[in-house]
Amino acid sequence: MIQSMTGFGKHVIQLPTKKITVELKSLNSKNLDLNARMPSAYREKELELRKVIANSLTRGKIDFGLYVEYTGGETSAQVNEEAVRQYMKQFASIADGDDIRLLEMALRMPDAMKTEREDIDEEEYASIQLALKEALSEIHKFRSAEGKVLEVDFLDRIKTLEGLLEEVTKMDSDRQATIRERLEKAVADIKADVDANRFEQELIYYLEKYDITEEKVRLANHLDYFSKTLKSDDSNGKKLGFISQEIGREINTIGSKANYAPMQQLVVQMKDELEKIKEQMLNVL
Repeated sequence: MIQSMTGFGKHVIQLPTKKITVELKSLNSKNLDLNARMPSAYREKELELRKVIANSLTRGKIDFGLYVEYTGGETSAQVNEEAVRQYMKQFASIADGDDIRLLEMALRMPDAMKTEREDIDEEEYASIQLALKEALSEIHKFRSAEGKVLEVDFLDRIKTLEGLLEEVTKMDSDRQATIRERLEKAVADIKADVDANRFEQELIYYLEKYDITEEKVRLANHLDYFSKTLKSDDSNGKKLGFISQEIGREINTIGSKANYAPMQQLVVQMKDELEKIKEQMLNVL
């Protein structure tokens, strides 16, 4: 069962004086690209939280956000009274103004507010870990749901490729007859005596050169393997990508050997379907 790299997970915890929100967003990426946003007071736990996320999500461009909203009387920010008084004194020496106006100006200046760093409470951190676990569970559900949509699309396109391969097989006898007729006409146009046995040998050589029996068999096997891998427990984007490369190789070989316009038109359709599969493959975990 495949998973998409696109996903979203969120969990909110309410503490006595804080509301803490954990968010995870995921998009496709070749490797793991993790970006974390959190208040500076929680930075000491960033590496530990990153490790938990990396072990769980493995691939994708991940945005991790930890947001803290104070809902009670507790606040980590306080007015820096001494700095504010100094600012007001300096403003008063420059221009006249009442105390309220000077205070408003002083509060806009750097260092007007000070934040006292406090150690993270162990119970609070345990709640954050639980919130992260829930958010990871949500993003996995999201990825699995998106994966099912991708699986249906892949199976439909593989079925289309199998149908096109059947059409190629049906017209192959006509193609070989057309190639044989073309070669015989070319020899007849030369208007020269030709050894019949030698001509037959050369004809067989060219027909074998344009034979696509092996390519058809291998392509059918690759398509079947892709479908089985898609439903297996160890299915992943990289493995499916390798199989799609092999599918493309056989389609290209059939196209180069076809030498027959109707079959080459089918090959173009097959290439178009395969390109759509490869585009969607970029989203598979």
